Amino acid sequence: MDTLLDALQEGRLIELPDNDKTQALRFLAHILEAIPSVPAGTGVVELVMAREDSITTAIGKGWACPHARVPFDEDLMCVVGWSPTGIDYGAPDGIPVSIVAMYLVPANQRNHYLREISMLAKALAVYGSAEKWQAAMALDEVRDNLLDLISSTKETVGPDTRARMIQLQARATVETVSAPDLSNLLIEPVTLVTAPGMKHLVLAQNPSLVEVLDGAPGLIDAIASTGVFESAGWRVVKRDMVVYQAGRIVYDCLALRVNPAAVGKRGPKK
Repeated sequence: MDTLLDALQEGRLIELPDNDKTQALRFLAHILEAIPSVPAGTGVVELVMAREDSITTAIGKGWACPHARVPFDEDLMCVVGWSPTGIDYGAPDGIPVSIVAMYLVPANQRNHYLREISMLAKALAVYGSAEKWQAAMALDEVRDNLLDLISSTKETVGPDTRARMIQLQARATVETVSAPDLSNLLIEPVTLVTAPGMKHLVLAQNPSLVEVLDGAPGLIDAIASTGVFESAGWRVVKRDMVVYQAGRIVYDCLALRVNPAAVGKRGPKK
C-alpha cells in the first residue's frame, strides 16, 4: 500500500468539511485536480461521480475507495478524507464511511492500483472492525491508525516502508500544529455575497485570494451555474448557498490552491 503511505507522508490526509457523500467526493476530487501534474481539463470530479452513480465504492468496515481512471501516464495518486461523524454512503455492511481513499489511476498504473486495493482489502480483514475509525478524535489519531493498518499486512512492510512509517511516527510526536500541509495545498474558506444591482462581496482571511476574487469577472455566474470557478491558480468550490429576501444570496465556498513552485515533479512509477 505504498500509494496510501505516500498520501500520509505528503500530507494528503484531510478532515472532510462535509459529511454529505456527494460534497465529500467532489471536494476530494477537486484536490486531486489541483495537483500540478494532473493536466487541466482532466475532469476528475465528473469521472468520480459517474462511477459512483453506477456502483457504490464503499468496501465495508467504514471505508470507501472511489477512483477515476485517466488516459495519461503518471504516478498512482491518492488523497484520504476523514469524516469524524461518518458518511451515509450506502455501504454493503450498512456502516457509515469514516475513511474515503480516493485514487487517480493513470493508464500506466492500472495493475498497480489493483494490487493496492487487493492489499487494502486484506489489511482491513486483518485489522478488524470500523470502531477505531469511528472513535478517532483528531487527524493525528487517524494517521496513527492508518499506519497500524498498513503494518498489519506483511506484504507491504519491507525495510523501506518500515523506515518511512517510523519517520512519520517520529514527525507526529514533534509537530505542534495538527493541521496537515497537504503538500503545499492551501484550503481557504470563503463567503461570497451577491444581490441585484450590487457588486459581489468577498469575505476571506487570505488577502491575495480576496484580491483575485474581488475583481474576477464571471465569478458569481460560474458559482451559480457549475459550482466551480478558477482564476490565478485558485479553484473556488461551492459548498452551500442561502437565498434571502430581495434576491440576496450568500454562497459558502472553499478555495483550493497548490503552489507549483513548491511541488517537485516526479517521474511516473512503473
